[in-house]
Amino acid sequence: MKKVLSAGEQLARLKKGVVEVFPEEEMVAKLERSVATKTPLRVKLGIDPTTPDLHLGHIVVLNKLRQFQQLGHRAVLIIGDYTGQVGDPSGQSATRQRLRLDDVNRNAEVFLTYARRLLSDGELEIRRNGEWFAPMSFAEVMELASKMTVARLLERDDFKNRFEKNVPISLHEFFYPLMQGYDSVMVKADVELGGTDQRYNLSVGRALQRDFGQEPQVCITLPLLVGTDGEKKMSKTYNNFIRVDEPPKTMFDKLFSIPDSLVQTYLTLLTDIEETEIKRLCSASDIREAKLVLATDVVKRFAGEKAAESLRESYIGGTIPEEGLKDVECDSESIWIVNLVKSAGFASSSSEARRLVQQGGVSLDGETISNPEQNVNLKDGMVLKVGKNRWARIRIKREKK
Repeated sequence: MKKVLSAGEQLARLKKGVVEVFPEEEMVAKLERSVATKTPLRVKLGIDPTTPDLHLGHIVVLNKLRQFQQLGHRAVLIIGDYTGQVGDPSGQSATRQRLRLDDVNRNAEVFLTYARRLLSDGELEIRRNGEWFAPMSFAEVMELASKMTVARLLERDDFKNRFEKNVPISLHEFFYPLMQGYDSVMVKADVELGGTDQRYNLSVGRALQRDFGQEPQVCITLPLLVGTDGEKKMSKTYNNFIRVDEPPKTMFDKLFSIPDSLVQTYLTLLTDIEETEIKRLCSASDIREAKLVLATDVVKRFAGEKAAESLRESYIGGTIPEEGLKDVECDSESIWIVNLVKSAGFASSSSEARRLVQQGGVSLDGETISNPEQNVNLKDGMVLKVGKNRWARIRIKREKK
């Protein structure tokens, strides 16, 4: 029989990687009541399927929802087939183009395919907010709109900035936070999850629940995942993303190649590994063990244990040959990866070198280079590997004094 953790133990686990729990005292009270009455909390996550392209940044909140399930709570996943047609105005400097319902539903099926790989069906409730928005009469829409003032909406930074700069705000955009908040009323959410950019929308849900005579939800925000460039949030726009449908080897190599500074964050937000173990892995003298654990764990979730373990064994089994390792001299400590591959004699042209990089066949000291435009920083003695059995040692040419 599975042991039920105390409210304090659950809160400690649930705060892993979280930016804010507000109000935290209400979270404690809800957990204590849940333990005492053996009644699971209803934990809401709303997703607007505005694109078919899913990356690991979208998985952060799903992973937290999964952690609630592991503690015995009920995951309520809302597919925003109606909010998705409006488009979340969070962080937007202009009105978003409206999507057709057919496009939203098609994107939703892609999302659900991967969501089900992470979440347990036994404690999962999937709803579409068209269930309650589609049948609404105009009188009911006006009644809902009366719950929100324009002054309150203009407290929101993105609306306020656009208003002050005379950038048009369409009326339907004002409805978005109201619609997201009403979702919480309809599913009687105890907790709602979202990124830090969702704080305003989550708080609207609390206010609306009070208006409808419900106990307000507790809101939990999580950070936006930084992309593989180590600088900006993960996004297709910045070409710094890892898709959830990447081929297993490509996903493994990209995860293994993230900047060292991101490893602890990725382990925290994308895995269920305990914080003490994450700190141990990331404090080791060789960060590659932590990267290996990260890549194996994430690939296992999306491609299965067999594929993940095979890639892990392949990496561990890759050994540098004792003989035949040629030296490649470089004039500087920074070089375009395409030129490095050509200088080593592993490609006869830039186009061939580019293809090798794009296919994930080029690594430097065990870290795969997948961007053919990348300039790499070199150290004397580094090992370049191209394909399965072509190796070279980097030698930095020093000026004679």
